Amino acid sequence: MDSWHQGTNRLVVIGGGAAGFFCAVNAARLHPGLEVVLLEKTGKLLSKVKVSGGGRCNVTHALDSIPEMIKRYPRGGRFLKKSFTRFFTADTVRWYAERGVRLKTEEDGRMFPDTDSSQTIIDCLLREADHYGVQVLTHSDVEKVEYHMPQTGHGQTERSEQDRPPTAASNGHWLVHMAGGRSLRARYVCIAAGGYAQAGKYSWLQALGHHIEEPAPSLFTFNMPQNPVTALMGVTVPRAQLKIAGSKLQETGPLLITHWGMSGPAVLRLSAWGARYLQEQQYTFTLLVNWLPDHHENSLREAWAALRLEMGGQMVHTRNPFGLPQRLWQFLLQQSGIHENARWAELPAREQNKLIRLLTAMEFPVKGKTTFKEEFVTCGGVQLAEIDPLTMCSRAAPNLYFAGEVMDVDGITGGFNFQHAWTSGWIAAQLGRGG
Repeated sequence: MDSWHQGTNRLVVIGGGAAGFFCAVNAARLHPGLEVVLLEKTGKLLSKVKVSGGGRCNVTHALDSIPEMIKRYPRGGRFLKKSFTRFFTADTVRWYAERGVRLKTEEDGRMFPDTDSSQTIIDCLLREADHYGVQVLTHSDVEKVEYHMPQTGHGQTERSEQDRPPTAASNGHWLVHMAGGRSLRARYVCIAAGGYAQAGKYSWLQALGHHIEEPAPSLFTFNMPQNPVTALMGVTVPRAQLKIAGSKLQETGPLLITHWGMSGPAVLRLSAWGARYLQEQQYTFTLLVNWLPDHHENSLREAWAALRLEMGGQMVHTRNPFGLPQRLWQFLLQQSGIHENARWAELPAREQNKLIRLLTAMEFPVKGKTTFKEEFVTCGGVQLAEIDPLTMCSRAAPNLYFAGEVMDVDGITGGFNFQHAWTSGWIAAQLGRGG
């Protein structure tokens, strides 16, 4: 039997995304003599890397504090608190710098290649794969992975697959079955197949003794069908406070009004933290927007008398004291029923009270969601209690590793999901080597 089928010293990585590639290239580099085969079910490699950050690739974030970093992950923070001790943001920057890719930091802490092109990251990973002889096979859809125990002298396996899961001390092998009837034998397998919902039905993971947290979309924008606010498409508000009515979910940050509803960092963060709750609500809920997050309704009401006195004779429509985008200000005045010729000193109490409410707690019915560009993220996946955060090794099966989004870890936007991909891929590439 040739070495392709023997697989006595082979690692098969399932998934040609960031985590899979990072595992494959580092494993091939760190373990001379190890045959590394990377399987990608589509014809495209590193597709999320390509589209990330508008085609610039938000590689990581400049945060250098693990306690602060893990606050950016709605799920998986405690797990990452341990794994980040092995490979963190500075390690990512150093790894790419050693390969000629320099990262730059933007004002908000996001880090991009200094070329502002995701192709720089793709080319770097492809060069590494070529340099270390990683075999990359596209259109290789994995249908099942199963573990085979060595046979005893009586032709029976030491332990049947129906018994308890094999331990790390086992010296059996893996068989990776692909569509079309092809299979690969391997000593090690790393599953880096991306978000559980997008990657397919991994019932075979459960057959290996793993449990799956139900997947739910994360990082999406809010649809507001036929809402008049969509006429303001393109308007950005640097700082707004968003709340989901009837819940404790809230976020403050930049907001973008789109032709279908609302987007921007504050919306995306809110969608990530509320991923499971919003799925339960079938994406039908009320969004409360405070356009002036330094105020609430009562504090703004108290400040209003001074505003009227200061600007009394000026036209309300042309005198905007809050620094809001003019198109938004005009919209709020129209929604409050304030006449275009009204002056500050002449505002009727009814219209004034309505404007104060709209400024601090404007209600927007949300019905549905839209994927944020192509940067979809899924929460859910393999339960973290079943994975060692210091090795990425399965606690249920030997020589089985995980990397990336297939685990129940997801971050908000800003380079956090990629950092988890680099960290988990690098750790898995050690193949159980600690330290």
